[in-house]
Amino acid sequence: MISYCSIEYLLIFLPVVFLGYQILPKSVRRYFLLAASYGFFWYLSGPLLAWHVAVCVCVWLTGLRLQHLLNERNKAVKAAERGQRKAIKEACAGRMRRWVILAGVVCFGILLSLKYTPFFVENLNGLFRHLGIHIQMKVPSFAVPIGISFYTLQAMSYVYDVQKEKIPADGNFFRLTMWLSFFPLLMEGPIARYGSLAEKIWEVPRIQGENFQKGLWRILYGVMKKMLVADRVNTAVELLYTDFANYDGGMVFLAAVLFTLQEYMEFSGTIDIVIGTGECLGFVLPENFNQPFFAKTISEFWTRWHISLGAWLRDYLFYPLSMSQPLKNLTKKCRARLGNHYGPLVTSSVALFAVWLFNGLWHGAGWSYIFFGMYHFSLIVTGSFLAPPVIAFCEKHKIDRKWFFYRLFQMLRTALLVSIGEMFFRALSLKHGLSMFARMIRHASLSSFTDGTALKLGMDLPDYLIVAAAVLFVFVISLLKERGCNVRERLYAKPVLVRALVTGLLVTLILLFGAYGKGYVPVDPIYANF
Repeated sequence: MISYCSIEYLLIFLPVVFLGYQILPKSVRRYFLLAASYGFFWYLSGPLLAWHVAVCVCVWLTGLRLQHLLNERNKAVKAAERGQRKAIKEACAGRMRRWVILAGVVCFGILLSLKYTPFFVENLNGLFRHLGIHIQMKVPSFAVPIGISFYTLQAMSYVYDVQKEKIPADGNFFRLTMWLSFFPLLMEGPIARYGSLAEKIWEVPRIQGENFQKGLWRILYGVMKKMLVADRVNTAVELLYTDFANYDGGMVFLAAVLFTLQEYMEFSGTIDIVIGTGECLGFVLPENFNQPFFAKTISEFWTRWHISLGAWLRDYLFYPLSMSQPLKNLTKKCRARLGNHYGPLVTSSVALFAVWLFNGLWHGAGWSYIFFGMYHFSLIVTGSFLAPPVIAFCEKHKIDRKWFFYRLFQMLRTALLVSIGEMFFRALSLKHGLSMFARMIRHASLSSFTDGTALKLGMDLPDYLIVAAAVLFVFVISLLKERGCNVRERLYAKPVLVRALVTGLLVTLILLFGAYGKGYVPVDPIYANF
Protein backbone atom coordinates (compact mmCIF):
# COMPACT_ATOMS: atom_id res chain seq x y z
CA MET A 1 0.00 0.00 0.00
CA ILE A 2 1.24 3.48 -0.86
CA SER A 3 1.70 5.61 2.24
CA TYR A 4 2.42 9.25 2.94
CA CYS A 5 6.03 8.18 3.60
CA SER A 6 6.46 6.43 0.25
CA ILE A 7 8.75 7.65 -2.51
CA GLU A 8 5.74 7.84 -4.83
CA TYR A 9 4.00 10.28 -2.54
CA LEU A 10 6.93 12.37 -1.30
CA LEU A 11 9.07 12.60 -4.43
CA ILE A 12 6.56 12.27 -7.27
CA PHE A 13 2.98 13.07 -6.28
CA LEU A 14 3.62 15.98 -3.90
CA PRO A 15 6.09 17.88 -6.16
CA VAL A 16 3.70 17.56 -9.10
CA VAL A 17 0.77 18.80 -6.98
CA PHE A 18 2.80 21.68 -5.50
CA LEU A 19 4.07 22.77 -8.92
CA GLY A 20 0.69 22.53 -10.67
CA TYR A 21 -1.05 24.22 -7.75
CA GLN A 22 1.36 27.15 -7.79
CA ILE A 23 1.53 27.89 -11.51
CA LEU A 24 -2.16 27.47 -12.40
CA PRO A 25 -4.56 30.42 -12.17
CA LYS A 26 -6.98 30.46 -9.24
CA SER A 27 -10.00 29.61 -11.41
CA VAL A 28 -8.30 26.36 -12.45
CA ARG A 29 -6.30 25.68 -9.27
CA ARG A 30 -9.20 24.46 -7.15
CA TYR A 31 -10.30 21.96 -9.81
CA PHE A 32 -6.71 20.81 -10.22
CA LEU A 33 -6.58 20.15 -6.47
CA LEU A 34 -9.90 18.29 -6.64
CA ALA A 35 -8.64 16.21 -9.57
CA ALA A 36 -5.39 15.47 -7.72
CA SER A 37 -7.38 14.31 -4.67
CA TYR A 38 -9.58 12.02 -6.72
CA GLY A 39 -6.58 10.78 -8.70
CA PHE A 40 -4.88 9.89 -5.41
CA PHE A 41 -8.05 8.17 -4.19
CA TRP A 42 -8.32 6.22 -7.47
CA TYR A 43 -4.70 5.12 -7.16
CA LEU A 44 -5.43 3.76 -3.68
CA SER A 45 -8.90 2.28 -4.16
CA GLY A 46 -9.67 2.16 -7.90
CA PRO A 47 -13.37 1.86 -8.76
CA LEU A 48 -14.23 1.79 -5.03
CA LEU A 49 -14.07 5.55 -5.44
CA ALA A 50 -17.74 5.23 -6.50
CA TRP A 51 -18.73 4.63 -2.86
CA HIS A 52 -17.10 7.92 -1.87
CA VAL A 53 -18.91 9.75 -4.65
CA ALA A 54 -22.18 8.20 -3.46
CA VAL A 55 -21.57 9.55 0.06
CA CYS A 56 -20.75 13.01 -1.34
CA VAL A 57 -23.96 13.10 -3.40
CA CYS A 58 -26.02 11.85 -0.45
CA VAL A 59 -24.84 14.45 2.06
CA TRP A 60 -24.94 17.26 -0.51
CA LEU A 61 -28.57 16.56 -1.39
CA THR A 62 -29.48 16.04 2.27
CA GLY A 63 -27.87 19.33 3.21
CA LEU A 64 -29.82 21.17 0.51
CA ARG A 65 -33.06 19.57 1.66
CA LEU A 66 -32.39 20.46 5.29
CA GLN A 67 -31.60 24.04 4.34
CA HIS A 68 -34.83 24.25 2.33
CA LEU A 69 -36.82 23.04 5.34
CA LEU A 70 -35.06 25.56 7.59
CA ASN A 71 -35.80 28.41 5.18
CA GLU A 72 -39.46 27.37 4.93
CA ARG A 73 -39.67 27.12 8.73
CA ASN A 74 -38.23 30.59 9.22
CA LYS A 75 -40.71 32.08 6.76
CA ALA A 76 -43.61 30.27 8.44
CA VAL A 77 -42.52 31.28 11.93
CA LYS A 78 -42.17 34.90 10.88
CA ALA A 79 -45.70 34.97 9.46
CA ALA A 80 -47.36 32.91 12.23
CA GLU A 81 -48.96 33.95 15.49
CA ARG A 82 -46.87 33.52 18.64
CA GLY A 83 -48.84 30.50 19.81
CA GLN A 84 -48.31 28.65 16.53
CA ARG A 85 -44.55 29.03 16.32
CA LYS A 86 -43.61 26.15 18.60
CA ALA A 87 -45.74 23.68 16.60
CA ILE A 88 -44.18 24.88 13.34
CA LYS A 89 -40.67 24.41 14.72
CA GLU A 90 -41.47 20.94 16.08
CA ALA A 91 -42.99 19.84 12.78
CA CYS A 92 -39.92 21.07 10.90
CA ALA A 93 -37.60 19.35 13.38
CA GLY A 94 -39.43 16.07 12.80
CA ARG A 95 -39.10 16.32 9.01
CA MET A 96 -35.42 17.26 9.30
CA ARG A 97 -34.81 14.35 11.64
CA ARG A 98 -36.19 11.94 9.04
CA TRP A 99 -33.81 13.32 6.41
CA VAL A 100 -30.85 13.02 8.78
CA ILE A 101 -31.81 9.42 9.54
CA LEU A 102 -32.05 8.70 5.81
CA ALA A 103 -28.56 10.15 5.24
CA GLY A 104 -27.27 8.11 8.18
CA VAL A 105 -28.81 4.92 6.77
CA VAL A 106 -27.09 5.54 3.42
CA CYS A 107 -23.67 6.62 4.71
CA PHE A 108 -23.39 4.28 7.69
CA GLY A 109 -25.15 1.59 5.67
CA ILE A 110 -22.35 1.63 3.09
CA LEU A 111 -19.76 1.51 5.88
CA LEU A 112 -21.51 -1.33 7.75
CA SER A 113 -22.16 -3.36 4.61
CA LEU A 114 -18.62 -3.23 3.27
CA LYS A 115 -16.65 -3.36 6.52
CA TYR A 116 -18.77 -5.28 9.04
CA THR A 117 -20.95 -7.76 7.13
CA PRO A 118 -18.33 -10.58 7.29
CA PHE A 119 -17.97 -10.08 11.07
CA PHE A 120 -21.73 -10.18 11.64
CA VAL A 121 -22.20 -13.25 9.42
CA GLU A 122 -19.35 -15.13 11.12
CA ASN A 123 -20.81 -14.46 14.55
CA LEU A 124 -24.32 -15.36 13.41
CA ASN A 125 -23.00 -18.68 12.07
CA GLY A 126 -21.28 -19.25 15.42
CA LEU A 127 -24.52 -18.55 17.27
CA PHE A 128 -26.40 -20.99 15.02
CA ARG A 129 -23.79 -23.70 15.70
CA HIS A 130 -24.02 -23.06 19.44
CA LEU A 131 -27.81 -23.37 19.35
CA GLY A 132 -27.69 -26.48 17.19
CA ILE A 133 -29.34 -24.77 14.23
CA HIS A 134 -28.07 -26.31 11.01
CA ILE A 135 -27.82 -23.10 9.04
CA GLN A 136 -24.49 -21.77 7.88
CA MET A 137 -24.35 -18.69 5.65
CA LYS A 138 -21.50 -18.00 3.29
CA VAL A 139 -19.22 -15.33 4.71
CA PRO A 140 -18.95 -12.57 2.09
CA SER A 141 -15.79 -10.69 1.32
CA PHE A 142 -15.91 -7.06 0.22
CA ALA A 143 -13.20 -4.69 -0.91
CA VAL A 144 -13.26 -1.62 1.34
CA PRO A 145 -12.35 1.89 0.13
CA ILE A 146 -9.38 3.46 1.84
CA GLY A 147 -10.29 5.65 4.81
CA ILE A 148 -14.03 4.89 4.63
CA SER A 149 -14.49 5.20 8.39
CA PHE A 150 -12.87 8.64 8.37
CA TYR A 151 -14.80 10.20 5.51
CA THR A 152 -18.10 8.68 6.70
CA LEU A 153 -17.81 10.43 10.07
CA GLN A 154 -16.69 13.61 8.36
CA ALA A 155 -19.67 13.50 5.98
CA MET A 156 -22.19 12.90 8.75
CA SER A 157 -20.74 15.77 10.80
CA TYR A 158 -21.73 18.06 7.92
CA VAL A 159 -25.31 16.75 7.95
CA TYR A 160 -25.60 17.13 11.72
CA ASP A 161 -24.14 20.65 11.64
CA VAL A 162 -26.59 21.77 8.95
CA GLN A 163 -29.45 20.26 10.96
CA LYS A 164 -28.34 22.15 14.10
CA GLU A 165 -27.89 25.35 12.06
CA LYS A 166 -24.21 25.56 12.92
CA ILE A 167 -23.39 25.96 9.22
CA PRO A 168 -25.48 26.69 6.12
CA ALA A 169 -25.82 23.96 3.52
CA ASP A 170 -23.35 24.22 0.66
CA GLY A 171 -24.97 24.55 -2.75
CA ASN A 172 -21.61 24.05 -4.47
CA PHE A 173 -21.18 20.30 -4.94
CA PHE A 174 -17.52 20.63 -5.95
CA ARG A 175 -16.60 22.63 -2.84
CA LEU A 176 -18.26 20.05 -0.59
CA THR A 177 -16.57 17.23 -2.48
CA MET A 178 -13.19 18.96 -2.24
CA TRP A 179 -13.52 19.04 1.54
CA LEU A 180 -14.58 15.39 1.70
CA SER A 181 -11.86 14.13 -0.64
CA PHE A 182 -8.87 16.39 0.16
CA PHE A 183 -6.00 13.97 -0.43
CA PRO A 184 -3.95 14.51 2.80
CA LEU A 185 -7.00 13.58 4.90
CA LEU A 186 -8.01 10.43 3.03
CA MET A 187 -6.02 7.69 4.73
CA GLU A 188 -5.66 8.48 8.42
CA GLY A 189 -7.53 11.70 9.06
CA PRO A 190 -7.76 13.93 11.00
CA ILE A 191 -11.54 14.22 10.82
CA ALA A 192 -11.99 17.84 9.73
CA ARG A 193 -15.20 19.82 10.23
CA TYR A 194 -16.77 21.54 7.24
CA GLY A 195 -16.99 24.92 8.94
CA SER A 196 -13.28 25.06 9.74
CA LEU A 197 -11.86 23.90 6.41
CA ALA A 198 -14.14 23.80 3.34
CA GLU A 199 -14.12 27.51 2.51
CA LYS A 200 -10.39 27.79 3.17
CA ILE A 201 -9.57 24.95 0.77
CA TRP A 202 -11.87 26.40 -1.87
CA GLU A 203 -10.01 29.73 -1.69
CA VAL A 204 -6.82 27.91 -2.84
CA PRO A 205 -4.30 30.60 -1.79
CA ARG A 206 -0.90 30.58 -3.47
CA ILE A 207 1.96 28.81 -1.71
CA GLN A 208 3.89 31.16 0.57
CA GLY A 209 7.57 30.68 1.44
CA GLU A 210 7.12 30.70 5.22
CA ASN A 211 4.22 28.24 5.19
CA PHE A 212 6.05 25.99 2.74
CA GLN A 213 9.23 25.81 4.80
CA LYS A 214 7.40 25.17 8.07
CA GLY A 215 5.24 22.55 6.36
CA LEU A 216 8.32 20.87 4.92
CA TRP A 217 9.92 20.64 8.37
CA ARG A 218 6.78 19.02 9.72
CA ILE A 219 6.70 16.53 6.85
CA LEU A 220 10.32 15.58 7.47
CA TYR A 221 9.66 15.26 11.20
CA GLY A 222 6.79 12.86 10.48
CA VAL A 223 8.87 10.82 8.02
CA MET A 224 11.62 10.59 10.64
CA LYS A 225 9.18 9.25 13.24
CA LYS A 226 7.93 6.55 10.91
CA MET A 227 11.19 5.46 9.29
CA LEU A 228 13.49 5.66 12.32
CA VAL A 229 11.08 4.13 14.84
CA ALA A 230 7.83 2.63 13.48
CA ASP A 231 9.42 0.80 10.54
CA ARG A 232 12.51 -0.22 12.51
CA VAL A 233 10.57 -2.00 15.27
CA ASN A 234 8.14 -3.62 12.84
CA THR A 235 10.05 -6.89 12.50
CA ALA A 236 10.19 -7.39 16.27
CA VAL A 237 6.51 -6.50 16.68
CA GLU A 238 5.44 -8.94 13.96
CA LEU A 239 7.54 -11.74 15.44
CA LEU A 240 6.45 -11.24 19.05
CA TYR A 241 2.74 -10.98 18.26
CA THR A 242 2.83 -13.99 15.93
CA ASP A 243 4.99 -16.27 18.05
CA PHE A 244 4.45 -14.97 21.60
CA ALA A 245 3.96 -18.49 23.03
CA ASN A 246 7.69 -19.14 22.60
CA TYR A 247 8.70 -16.14 24.72
CA ASP A 248 8.44 -15.30 28.40
CA GLY A 249 6.31 -12.59 29.96
CA GLY A 250 9.07 -10.02 29.69
CA MET A 251 9.10 -10.34 25.91
CA VAL A 252 5.30 -10.18 25.77
CA PHE A 253 5.45 -6.95 27.76
CA LEU A 254 8.11 -5.71 25.33
CA ALA A 255 5.70 -6.53 22.49
CA ALA A 256 3.03 -4.36 24.10
CA VAL A 257 5.44 -1.46 24.61
CA LEU A 258 6.98 -1.72 21.13
CA PHE A 259 3.61 -1.76 19.41
CA THR A 260 2.37 1.22 21.43
CA LEU A 261 5.54 3.05 20.42
CA GLN A 262 5.16 1.93 16.81
CA GLU A 263 1.51 2.95 16.62
CA TYR A 264 2.19 6.38 18.09
CA MET A 265 5.17 7.06 15.84
CA GLU A 266 3.37 5.81 12.72
CA PHE A 267 0.04 7.52 13.39
CA SER A 268 1.38 10.81 14.76
CA GLY A 269 4.12 10.79 12.11
CA THR A 270 1.52 10.39 9.39
CA ILE A 271 -0.53 13.22 10.90
CA ASP A 272 2.63 15.38 10.88
CA ILE A 273 2.99 14.68 7.15
CA VAL A 274 -0.71 15.37 6.57
CA ILE A 275 -0.70 18.67 8.47
CA GLY A 276 2.65 19.62 6.92
CA THR A 277 1.26 18.97 3.43
CA GLY A 278 -1.73 21.18 4.19
CA GLU A 279 0.55 23.85 5.62
CA CYS A 280 2.70 23.86 2.47
CA LEU A 281 -0.47 24.61 0.50
CA GLY A 282 -1.57 27.27 2.98
CA PHE A 283 -4.25 25.31 4.88
CA VAL A 284 -4.43 24.81 8.64
CA LEU A 285 -5.61 21.26 9.32
CA PRO A 286 -6.79 20.22 12.80
CA GLU A 287 -4.24 18.77 15.19
CA ASN A 288 -4.79 15.13 16.15
CA PHE A 289 -2.23 14.70 18.95
CA ASN A 290 -1.29 16.79 21.96
CA GLN A 291 1.57 14.97 23.72
CA PRO A 292 -0.69 12.07 24.85
CA PHE A 293 1.96 10.35 26.95
CA PHE A 294 2.09 13.32 29.29
CA ALA A 295 -1.49 12.47 30.28
CA LYS A 296 -2.03 11.59 33.94
CA THR A 297 -5.27 9.64 33.47
CA ILE A 298 -6.85 7.50 30.77
CA SER A 299 -9.58 10.09 30.34
CA GLU A 300 -6.99 12.81 29.76
CA PHE A 301 -5.07 10.53 27.41
CA TRP A 302 -8.09 10.32 25.10
CA THR A 303 -8.37 14.09 24.96
CA ARG A 304 -4.78 14.15 23.67
CA TRP A 305 -4.77 11.09 21.34
CA HIS A 306 -6.77 11.05 18.08
CA ILE A 307 -8.31 14.36 19.10
CA SER A 308 -10.54 14.71 16.05
CA LEU A 309 -12.20 11.31 16.62
CA GLY A 310 -12.72 12.08 20.31
CA ALA A 311 -14.26 15.44 19.45
CA TRP A 312 -16.60 13.80 16.92
CA LEU A 313 -17.74 11.19 19.46
CA ARG A 314 -18.23 13.88 22.09
CA ASP A 315 -20.22 16.26 19.90
CA TYR A 316 -22.31 13.83 17.86
CA LEU A 317 -22.78 10.88 20.19
CA PHE A 318 -22.01 11.60 23.85
CA TYR A 319 -23.70 15.01 24.15
CA PRO A 320 -26.89 14.05 22.24
CA LEU A 321 -27.25 10.89 24.33
CA SER A 322 -26.49 12.49 27.69
CA MET A 323 -28.86 15.39 26.92
CA SER A 324 -31.69 13.11 25.78
CA GLN A 325 -34.82 13.27 27.92
CA PRO A 326 -34.60 9.69 29.31
CA LEU A 327 -31.02 10.26 30.54
CA LYS A 328 -31.86 13.71 31.87
CA ASN A 329 -34.67 12.15 33.92
CA LEU A 330 -32.34 9.41 35.13
CA THR A 331 -29.71 11.99 36.09
CA LYS A 332 -32.23 13.87 38.19
CA LYS A 333 -33.21 10.71 40.10
CA CYS A 334 -29.63 9.56 40.59
CA ARG A 335 -28.48 12.99 41.74
CA ALA A 336 -31.18 12.99 44.42
CA ARG A 337 -30.08 9.58 45.71
CA LEU A 338 -26.31 9.54 45.11
CA GLY A 339 -25.29 13.18 45.28
CA ASN A 340 -23.82 15.65 42.82
CA HIS A 341 -20.75 13.59 41.90
CA TYR A 342 -21.96 9.99 41.66
CA GLY A 343 -25.47 10.79 40.46
CA PRO A 344 -24.53 12.38 37.12
CA LEU A 345 -21.64 9.92 36.81
CA VAL A 346 -24.02 6.95 36.73
CA THR A 347 -26.03 8.38 33.85
CA SER A 348 -23.04 9.76 31.94
CA SER A 349 -21.59 6.26 32.07
CA VAL A 350 -24.55 5.05 30.01
CA ALA A 351 -23.69 7.53 27.24
CA LEU A 352 -19.99 6.76 27.68
CA PHE A 353 -20.68 3.04 27.20
CA ALA A 354 -22.29 3.79 23.81
CA VAL A 355 -19.34 6.02 22.88
CA TRP A 356 -16.75 3.37 23.65
CA LEU A 357 -18.71 0.58 22.02
CA PHE A 358 -18.88 2.73 18.89
CA ASN A 359 -15.20 3.65 19.26
CA GLY A 360 -14.14 0.02 19.49
CA LEU A 361 -16.20 -1.06 16.49
CA TRP A 362 -15.11 1.99 14.49
CA HIS A 363 -11.52 0.77 14.74
CA GLY A 364 -12.33 -2.64 13.33
CA ALA A 365 -14.77 -5.49 12.90
CA GLY A 366 -13.64 -7.88 15.61
CA TRP A 367 -14.17 -8.80 19.25
CA SER A 368 -10.67 -7.60 20.10
CA TYR A 369 -11.70 -4.08 19.06
CA ILE A 370 -14.90 -4.26 21.09
CA PHE A 371 -12.85 -5.44 24.06
CA PHE A 372 -10.43 -2.55 23.44
CA GLY A 373 -13.35 -0.12 23.68
CA MET A 374 -14.80 -1.73 26.80
CA TYR A 375 -11.35 -1.83 28.41
CA HIS A 376 -10.96 1.93 28.13
CA PHE A 377 -14.58 2.51 29.11
CA SER A 378 -14.01 0.51 32.30
CA LEU A 379 -10.81 2.38 33.13
CA ILE A 380 -12.40 5.81 32.61
CA VAL A 381 -15.50 4.99 34.66
CA THR A 382 -13.41 3.38 37.42
CA GLY A 383 -11.14 6.43 37.53
CA SER A 384 -14.14 8.76 37.82
CA PHE A 385 -15.67 6.71 40.65
CA LEU A 386 -12.37 6.54 42.53
CA ALA A 387 -11.53 10.24 42.13
CA PRO A 388 -13.16 11.45 45.42
CA PRO A 389 -11.56 8.79 47.67
CA VAL A 390 -8.17 9.29 45.99
CA ILE A 391 -8.37 13.04 46.61
CA ALA A 392 -9.42 12.40 50.21
CA PHE A 393 -6.53 9.94 50.68
CA CYS A 394 -4.00 12.46 49.35
CA GLU A 395 -5.35 15.20 51.59
CA LYS A 396 -5.34 12.95 54.64
CA HIS A 397 -1.73 11.87 54.10
CA LYS A 398 -0.62 15.33 52.95
CA ILE A 399 0.35 14.17 49.46
CA ASP A 400 0.64 17.09 47.07
CA ARG A 401 -0.98 15.97 43.83
CA LYS A 402 1.08 18.58 41.97
CA TRP A 403 4.30 17.03 43.28
CA PHE A 404 6.57 16.06 40.36
CA PHE A 405 6.98 12.43 41.41
CA TYR A 406 3.25 12.00 41.98
CA ARG A 407 2.54 13.33 38.47
CA LEU A 408 5.33 11.13 37.08
CA PHE A 409 3.72 8.11 38.75
CA GLN A 410 0.38 9.04 37.17
CA MET A 411 1.95 9.38 33.70
CA LEU A 412 3.81 6.05 33.94
CA ARG A 413 0.68 4.30 35.24
CA THR A 414 -1.37 5.72 32.36
CA ALA A 415 1.25 4.72 29.78
CA LEU A 416 1.29 1.18 31.21
CA LEU A 417 -2.51 0.86 31.04
CA VAL A 418 -2.52 2.24 27.51
CA SER A 419 0.15 -0.25 26.42
CA ILE A 420 -1.87 -3.17 27.78
CA GLY A 421 -4.91 -1.90 25.89
CA GLU A 422 -2.87 -1.59 22.70
CA MET A 423 -1.76 -5.20 23.10
CA PHE A 424 -5.40 -6.28 22.70
CA PHE A 425 -5.80 -3.77 19.87
CA ARG A 426 -2.89 -5.33 17.93
CA ALA A 427 -3.64 -8.97 18.80
CA LEU A 428 -4.81 -11.25 15.99
CA SER A 429 -8.02 -11.96 17.92
CA LEU A 430 -9.50 -11.49 21.38
CA LYS A 431 -8.45 -15.02 22.34
CA HIS A 432 -4.95 -14.23 21.13
CA GLY A 433 -4.87 -11.02 23.21
CA LEU A 434 -6.10 -12.78 26.35
CA SER A 435 -3.46 -15.48 25.88
CA MET A 436 -0.74 -12.85 25.54
CA PHE A 437 -1.91 -11.08 28.69
CA ALA A 438 -2.03 -14.36 30.62
CA ARG A 439 1.48 -15.27 29.48
CA MET A 440 2.78 -11.85 30.46
CA ILE A 441 1.47 -12.38 34.02
CA ARG A 442 2.06 -16.12 34.53
CA HIS A 443 5.49 -16.24 32.92
CA ALA A 444 6.79 -12.90 34.11
CA SER A 445 10.56 -12.85 33.79
CA LEU A 446 13.34 -10.42 32.94
CA SER A 447 15.85 -13.08 31.91
CA SER A 448 15.12 -12.62 28.21
CA PHE A 449 16.50 -9.09 28.46
CA THR A 450 19.88 -10.41 29.62
CA ASP A 451 20.26 -13.72 27.77
CA GLY A 452 20.32 -12.21 24.27
CA THR A 453 16.70 -12.99 23.34
CA ALA A 454 15.90 -9.32 22.79
CA LEU A 455 18.65 -9.20 20.15
CA LYS A 456 17.11 -12.06 18.18
CA LEU A 457 13.91 -10.29 17.19
CA GLY A 458 15.17 -8.80 13.94
CA MET A 459 16.70 -5.88 15.85
CA ASP A 460 20.34 -5.70 16.86
CA LEU A 461 21.98 -3.29 19.32
CA PRO A 462 22.40 -0.46 16.76
CA ASP A 463 18.68 -0.75 15.95
CA TYR A 464 17.75 -0.30 19.60
CA LEU A 465 20.16 2.63 19.93
CA ILE A 466 18.70 4.39 16.86
CA VAL A 467 15.17 3.85 18.15
CA ALA A 468 16.14 5.13 21.61
CA ALA A 469 17.85 8.21 20.17
CA ALA A 470 14.85 9.00 17.93
CA VAL A 471 12.41 8.52 20.81
CA LEU A 472 14.53 10.81 23.00
CA PHE A 473 14.52 13.44 20.24
CA VAL A 474 10.72 13.24 19.92
CA PHE A 475 10.39 13.38 23.72
CA VAL A 476 12.42 16.59 23.90
CA ILE A 477 10.37 18.21 21.12
CA SER A 478 7.16 17.10 22.87
CA LEU A 479 8.36 18.40 26.24
CA LEU A 480 9.18 21.79 24.73
CA LYS A 481 5.75 21.90 23.09
CA GLU A 482 4.09 20.88 26.37
CA ARG A 483 5.80 23.85 27.99
CA GLY A 484 4.54 26.24 25.31
CA CYS A 485 7.64 26.44 23.13
CA ASN A 486 6.89 26.44 19.39
CA VAL A 487 10.07 24.90 17.99
CA ARG A 488 9.28 25.67 14.34
CA GLU A 489 8.52 29.33 15.06
CA ARG A 490 11.77 29.62 16.99
CA LEU A 491 13.63 27.91 14.16
CA TYR A 492 12.10 30.09 11.46
CA ALA A 493 13.35 33.17 13.32
CA LYS A 494 16.92 31.95 12.81
CA PRO A 495 19.10 32.94 9.82
CA VAL A 496 18.54 31.21 6.47
CA LEU A 497 21.77 29.23 6.79
CA VAL A 498 20.66 27.74 10.13
CA ARG A 499 17.29 26.77 8.67
CA ALA A 500 18.96 25.15 5.67
CA LEU A 501 21.30 23.20 7.95
CA VAL A 502 18.37 21.91 10.03
CA THR A 503 16.53 20.83 6.88
CA GLY A 504 19.64 19.08 5.60
CA LEU A 505 20.18 17.42 8.98
CA LEU A 506 16.64 15.97 9.02
CA VAL A 507 17.05 14.63 5.49
CA THR A 508 20.45 13.15 6.37
CA LEU A 509 19.10 11.43 9.51
CA ILE A 510 16.31 9.86 7.48
CA LEU A 511 18.66 8.69 4.72
CA LEU A 512 21.31 7.35 7.12
CA PHE A 513 19.19 5.84 9.86
CA GLY A 514 15.79 5.26 8.30
CA ALA A 515 14.67 1.61 8.21
CA TYR A 516 14.50 0.67 4.55
CA GLY A 517 16.15 -1.74 2.16
CA LYS A 518 16.91 -5.43 2.68
CA GLY A 519 15.76 -6.82 6.03
CA TYR A 520 13.13 -4.15 6.71
CA VAL A 521 9.44 -4.31 5.92
CA PRO A 522 7.81 -0.88 6.30
CA VAL A 523 4.70 -0.97 8.45
CA ASP A 524 1.53 -0.26 6.51
CA PRO A 525 -0.43 2.82 7.62
CA ILE A 526 -2.06 1.45 10.78
CA TYR A 527 -5.18 3.60 10.65
CA ALA A 528 -5.61 3.60 6.86
CA ASN A 529 -8.06 0.68 6.87
CA PHE A 530 -10.31 2.19 9.56
